[in-house]
Amino acid sequence: MNIIIVGCGKVGQTLVEQLTTNENNVTIVDINEQRAKEIRKRYDVMDVVGNGATLVTLEEAGLRNADLLIAVTGSDELNLLCCIIAKKARNIQTIARVRRPEYRKDIRYLREELGIAMIINPEYEAAVEIERVLRFPSATKIDTFAKDKIELIKFKITDKCTLKDYAVKEIATKLHCDVLVSMIERNNDIIIPNGEQKFLNGDVVSIIASPSETQSFFKKINLYSQQTKNVIIIGGGEIAIYLAQLLAKRGIKVKIIEKDETRCDELFTLLPDATIVHGDASDRETLLEEGVSNVDGVVALTNIDEENILLSLYVKNKSKAKVVTKVNRIDFDEVVNKLDLDSIVNPKFITAEMIVRFVRAMRNTTGSNVERLYSLVKDKVEAAEFIIKTKSAIVGLPLQKIHFKKNVLIAGILRGDKMIIPRGNDTIEIGDSVVVVSRVIGLHDITDLLG
Repeated sequence: MNIIIVGCGKVGQTLVEQLTTNENNVTIVDINEQRAKEIRKRYDVMDVVGNGATLVTLEEAGLRNADLLIAVTGSDELNLLCCIIAKKARNIQTIARVRRPEYRKDIRYLREELGIAMIINPEYEAAVEIERVLRFPSATKIDTFAKDKIELIKFKITDKCTLKDYAVKEIATKLHCDVLVSMIERNNDIIIPNGEQKFLNGDVVSIIASPSETQSFFKKINLYSQQTKNVIIIGGGEIAIYLAQLLAKRGIKVKIIEKDETRCDELFTLLPDATIVHGDASDRETLLEEGVSNVDGVVALTNIDEENILLSLYVKNKSKAKVVTKVNRIDFDEVVNKLDLDSIVNPKFITAEMIVRFVRAMRNTTGSNVERLYSLVKDKVEAAEFIIKTKSAIVGLPLQKIHFKKNVLIAGILRGDKMIIPRGNDTIEIGDSVVVVSRVIGLHDITDLLG
């Protein structure tokens, strides 16, 4: 597939890294010559220096033979214009990053009227992810499949957790829970477990279950937390606005601490249901005065990663609140992941992941569609949802008789409205939604799982 990426900031670079494969030819367009040159050398891609919103520049980038254009510059309007020009000139698929809240209500109109395949708002998607983990505080991350009927939930084994020293098979025999353990992260190791694998203190465990089964499971392992009733948000940026609106719909009380007085006035108008506090949250006294020790959730959303991390660590020391930390810089994710933080959200990575999912879907064969795609451990483990469309070598046979590649796990099957935790005698049928957890990166079709 021939792909043009306009804009080589953090999101653009992440896309180049993930999309530069044997199957894709990537060309980057950026007005910054030095940045384009560095990316070209690092990833061995073609580069064009110029304005991606001009036909001349896009034609120089290979628009005539392109299959997809992705516009992720810092300007919403420029991204939309790039897509319009590419669509009118070559009628190719286009994706635009659009971030400003005032465009939020117009996204469907823009997509339909301008013919843009995908319009993505990183701040809104980050807010959705944060709202999800605040709704279920026991989890560090929640991903959903099959129209939210299958959940993949990450959580950490602690001293109080019943699962500590259990074997995986004992979840069924002792706890009588219908969940599937898809992955265990232990120090720097990734384990796709068998029934004999034991859980250790500090393990980060990923399970697949239905939403109803999830609550029962967490109660039985002594990690269930009551749903969040009040939240403090530190920083009044765009994510804070989206998040406050989402939480208000669920009846959750929101307080936003913002140090810019003019921004506080704007927030007061935009968010009538929230309490807006003018103050500096990096001052410990301010945090304590505003009740950080007594709330159910705290979300650090300033524009400085280091400040978010330090604030989160301080809150964890002073409170039992669920803490969510926004981190923008992707480069140091391995270091950040080793810190004692509850949940980490990276808007740029969420954006790149959603776009990569769309690109994968474009490459589908006739056997199945990639509907959802999540990176569980960057560049190491993926979870993907496939819709089975036609008969193939994997359809109709008991799973125990199918020879899968190593480190591939069929983690969940949705058949109609019935969620199936797959066992050896279960089969995959046409029309099923199938969730797969795999260390084989880059699966495009369900048959790619076969050994």
